[in-house]
Amino acid sequence: MLSFHSPIHAEHAPPFEFFRGERVPCFETPARADFVVAELQARGHELCAPGVDSRPLLEQLHSARYLAFLESAWSQWLALDPANAARQPFPSVWPVRTLRSDIEPENFTARLGLYSIDNGSPLAPGTWAAAKAGADAAASCAAALAGKRRAAFSAMRPPGHHAGADFMGGYCFLNHAAVAAQALRDQGVERVAVLDVDYHHGNGTQSLFYRRADVLFVSLHGDPRTEYPFYSGHADEAGEGPGLGFNLNLPLAAGSDAATWFDALGAACRRIESFRAAALVVSLGLDAYEGDPISTFGLGRGDFPRLGERLARLNLPTVFVLEGGYAAAELGANAVDVLEGFEA
Repeated sequence: MLSFHSPIHAEHAPPFEFFRGERVPCFETPARADFVVAELQARGHELCAPGVDSRPLLEQLHSARYLAFLESAWSQWLALDPANAARQPFPSVWPVRTLRSDIEPENFTARLGLYSIDNGSPLAPGTWAAAKAGADAAASCAAALAGKRRAAFSAMRPPGHHAGADFMGGYCFLNHAAVAAQALRDQGVERVAVLDVDYHHGNGTQSLFYRRADVLFVSLHGDPRTEYPFYSGHADEAGEGPGLGFNLNLPLAAGSDAATWFDALGAACRRIESFRAAALVVSLGLDAYEGDPISTFGLGRGDFPRLGERLARLNLPTVFVLEGGYAAAELGANAVDVLEGFEA
C-alpha cells in the first residue's frame, strides 16, 4: 500500500506528560511512527513524502485564531523567557461553562488553556511542523485516491482525532482524518464516511462534522463514562441540524473482548453501507490491542488482519490515518497487519 511519511514528525518530542497526577515520560513518542515505518519497509510497502499542502483544508476546518496560536505557540513561550527552551508549557486554567472564550487572553498560560481540553498534550519546539506534516500526509492520501489508488496510509504522528475547530487535546493538535475527509469532499466525492476505531472517542472529528450530512462519523470506543475523553462519545449523540442521523457512536465497556468489538465493527460497517458512502477515511488507532498500556480492550495480534479484511469488504476507496496505540514496539506490526488484511 502507498504510505506517506515525513521525518518531520520527530520534531514533536516532548519528554514528559502528566498521567493520573504523576509526571511520566510521554506515551506518544517519535518511536511510534518509527516502528510503523520500519515495518512498512521490512514488508516492502511503498513510502513517499507528502506532496500536498494542507493549509487550505486546515483553514476550512480549524479557526483562524487557533491556527495562528498553534503555529506561533512555541515562539510565544520563548518570548516570555529564553530559559523556557528547557521547560514544557502546560495549561492551568480553562474557560469552562459560564467563563468566556470569545476574548483571547494576553497571558500565555491562559491562551494555552483557551485552546486545550486537557493538560495531556504537551508542546515542543516542533509541534506545529510535525502536526502540519501529518495534515499534509493526510491530504496526500486523499490526492492518491483521486489518482485512482484504492487505498493510502498516513504513517504520521502526533495523532489528530481529538483536535477540533479551535482546540487541542489527547496528544492531538490538527485533525488529520478530517483533513482527508474534507479533501475528498473538495475533490467531488459526494458522501464520505469516517470510521474511528481508536480506543478513545474521536471527539474532535465528531465536533467538526456534527452538523453535516455529507460526512458520516462512526466511532467504536471505550465508554466515556469511564474512558477519555469522558465528555463525548455517548450513544445518544446523533448529530444536530442537517447532521442529525449522521453521527453514530458505539461505546463499549472497558475490558471488552474481541468478539464484542467485532460485533460493534459489524454495526459500524452496516451504517456506512446504508449511508452509501463513496469513500472511507479510517482513524486507525491501534490501542484496542490487548497489550496497550493505557487502554483495556482485548484485541490480539491476529485480530488486526481481520479488521483490514472487514474494511475491505466495504469496497470503498480508503484513506487510513494513524491515530493512537501506545504499545510502541507492537504498533508497527499491528498497523501493517491491518493494511495487508485490507489488501488481501
